[in-house]
Amino acid sequence: MNISLILLNSASILLERHSPVKIKLFILILPSKNYNKKPRSEVKIERITSGKPNIEDTPLETNLRPRHFNEFIGQTNIRDNLNIAITAAKGRTEALDHILLYGPPGLGKTTLAHIIAAEMGVNIRVTSGPAIERTGDLAAILTNLKSHDILFIDEIHRLNRMIEEVLYPAMEDFALDLIIGKGPGAKNLRLNLPAFTLIGATTRFALLSPPLRDRFGAVYRLDFYDHKSLETIIKRSARILQLKTEAGGLEEIARRARGTPRIANRLLKRVRDYAQVMANGVATQSIVTKALSKLKVDRIGLDEIDHKVLHTIIDKFNGGPVGLDTIAASISEEADTIMDVYEPYLLQLGFLERTPRGRLATQRAYQHLGLPYNKEKPPQPTLWQTDK
Repeated sequence: MNISLILLNSASILLERHSPVKIKLFILILPSKNYNKKPRSEVKIERITSGKPNIEDTPLETNLRPRHFNEFIGQTNIRDNLNIAITAAKGRTEALDHILLYGPPGLGKTTLAHIIAAEMGVNIRVTSGPAIERTGDLAAILTNLKSHDILFIDEIHRLNRMIEEVLYPAMEDFALDLIIGKGPGAKNLRLNLPAFTLIGATTRFALLSPPLRDRFGAVYRLDFYDHKSLETIIKRSARILQLKTEAGGLEEIARRARGTPRIANRLLKRVRDYAQVMANGVATQSIVTKALSKLKVDRIGLDEIDHKVLHTIIDKFNGGPVGLDTIAASISEEADTIMDVYEPYLLQLGFLERTPRGRLATQRAYQHLGLPYNKEKPPQPTLWQTDK
């Protein structure tokens, strides 16, 4: 076992004034730890078909992000309701109600927050739940806000519960309650805050505490986009990126984008590189198909690992049912990664079925992979069923 020696005191220390006993050296032996290692839940899986942001998306999203509602495509109901609320608030010269946006990653929650600030004509402060570690951090942010400004907190479900307690009076009464000192001499100090709007964004709505959820005046869920909306988004992005496209090429990208604009823009960027090198900068349908085939993204957005999971269940275990740990060991992946990263989209497509005995590949999965399906699901036995 690796150990680290920590020197506590190398000088002579006199324990008692009249005692000649001295301690020359203290050595504490502790087992070494890898403090730089991230927990498994925090390790990010970089996939081109993932809706979660990565480092490469930041400059791309900044350039392609719509600035006003007339440029925002899709989410018609949410867009109309927000437009009405903004118009009414501006007419009364009041701050907008607190807003909570939730849904899968990559659907435009951050974009909507910036659009709301632009339409209101106010400043926006952007932060995230994990970034606010102490109540002093939140107090510094809130006291620097101006009247009607917007505070946007991404991943708000990851806020510390102590910080939430400070946020409650700020949202309700526009006041900040602070405790100065400790013990009998402690005093309560209330600071008045300007009227502001808190916009929270989360992908895990159920993890929000009920008291925090109830303090939002408007709650909106963002849904996946249809192919027509995605084609319009891709067409706009291609125009900004100065990429020549054809209708067939836009349709191919939209079909593989999993209903998520972030994935569509990411695929468009890869197609632009391929078209620039291999096709004189024109993204035709055949060029898009070849480019995405190089990335191993099939016609409905499944990537190499998705195919690997399905083929493992079908080829090695006769379509299932098979346990999650067995699948993970077969493809050399973590069970949590399969369940949290790869399974949701396969379940959404109806390619997998979760049963008490394990994962089961459905007939749709066989048809997509071009494999014969001759397996019949056994009837569910009843409680009083007996063998004859």
